[in-house]
Amino acid sequence: MNIAIIFAGGVGERMNSRSKPKQFLKLHGKPILVHTVEIFQQHEMIDGIVISCVESWMEYCKKLVQKYQLSKVDAIVAGGITGQESIYHGLIKAMELYPRDSIALIHDGVRPLIDYVTIAENIECVKRFGNSITVSPAIETVSIKNECDCIEQILDRSKCLIAKAPQSFILNDITEIHNQAIADGNLQFLDSASMMQHYGKTLHIVEGPAYNIKITTPTDFYLFRALVDAKENSQIFGL
Repeated sequence: MNIAIIFAGGVGERMNSRSKPKQFLKLHGKPILVHTVEIFQQHEMIDGIVISCVESWMEYCKKLVQKYQLSKVDAIVAGGITGQESIYHGLIKAMELYPRDSIALIHDGVRPLIDYVTIAENIECVKRFGNSITVSPAIETVSIKNECDCIEQILDRSKCLIAKAPQSFILNDITEIHNQAIADGNLQFLDSASMMQHYGKTLHIVEGPAYNIKITTPTDFYLFRALVDAKENSQIFGL
């Protein structure tokens, strides 16, 4: 089976939204989280979905699943304090629901511009190599600063990639690595890719679109709106 773990456990402090977490902010009347989940819902290769959600918003999330007929959503679980914890909660539920050798695509609930091709390529990459990390090329100069806030090193941009999502693995493999990290007290990994690399796994890449952005700040939201509007206009006018 191919399943998606959609984690939406954050409260979005950088979005400056006091009314609701960023994943529930609406574009054209539809919450960002729904925009995201619908891509996986409509993908013919995805068999099931687990959502890891802010605990106090779980009932609201359940109502959204019903309203938008997201029939592939098999469970909604409480998220955690960190993204790592939210993902882990989703994985534990997935282990209860699906075969251990399922392919699990881990994706941000606030990354709604993922496309069908990238999802399919992630699945095929996991079948071949056991994992898949979605990336896009770095298009600006990347530098490293020192403790004095001065540039210490400018990296070769041609070798730099931006890690995005989905990040995909065999369900049992990524769950076991999470268990190991918890046992070791390693609870501050940036993402699943950094966790897997820390424990010695070779990571394989799939290049996805640069517009597969994570909506973290108001600027990201405005960019998301512009991209969606541009796509809709191109369909209307046949551009």
